Amino acid sequence: MHTSLDKSLRIQIRVIHAILMREILTRYGRHNIGFLWLFVEPMIFTLGVTAMWTALKTVHGSSLPIVAFAITGYSCVLLWRNMPGRTIMAIEPNLSLLYHRPVKVMDIFWARLILEAFGATTSFFVLVNVFHFLGLLEWPEDVLQVIFGWILLGAFGMGLALFLGARSIKSELVEKLWHPASYLIFPLSGAAFIVDALPPMLQKIVLWIPMVNAAELIREGYFGRTFEAHYSIPYLVISTLFINLVGIAQARLNSRLVEME
Repeated sequence: MHTSLDKSLRIQIRVIHAILMREILTRYGRHNIGFLWLFVEPMIFTLGVTAMWTALKTVHGSSLPIVAFAITGYSCVLLWRNMPGRTIMAIEPNLSLLYHRPVKVMDIFWARLILEAFGATTSFFVLVNVFHFLGLLEWPEDVLQVIFGWILLGAFGMGLALFLGARSIKSELVEKLWHPASYLIFPLSGAAFIVDALPPMLQKIVLWIPMVNAAELIREGYFGRTFEAHYSIPYLVISTLFINLVGIAQARLNSRLVEME
């Protein structure tokens, strides 16, 4: 039993690794900076938003430095928003891979999710170090809490991506709806505001959004005593587990509907 499980696990790891390499080559190629675009691209987006918020002197309801506020906020958005964009309609261009018996629909999803999570994480790490070197950003007060919040937010994004990716197998409408929906969710995700600056009634409403809880958790870990955070770890963990269970179940169910070309 143990040997069979170990063999299956090794096969799946090799399959996901092979799809990862294929994704990197087809998406970024071997020209210019190639693979580096994986995290340079999200860095450019984050820097652009940071520069815009700084130039406009955006009011975010706190005394936190705008550069630190923008980097911690928009990096969080890239983590949860980009993953669904890569799993939605991901199967159609990769149908030929499914002719290989070891390759499953979930393997294609996992490969893309790992790439996006790695890109967003590397972008955040590099930006924090660069801005700290330039004297524009302090180190996080509680690195472990930042990592914990980041992992929870990434796990939630993966569950959301699995669900939407699986639903897109049945309907192309998911792709058309997700793009405008992601832009509408962005201002509600906690990236551009802090919960403490909102009226008490509104605080209770926005804390039903899991991404807000994660953003508050990450910012508290980053800014420490200078930040009055509002979040619920049990709610964030439960909602993350729930969306992942639903996403995996939906992916397993809808993978049976995939028709080979």
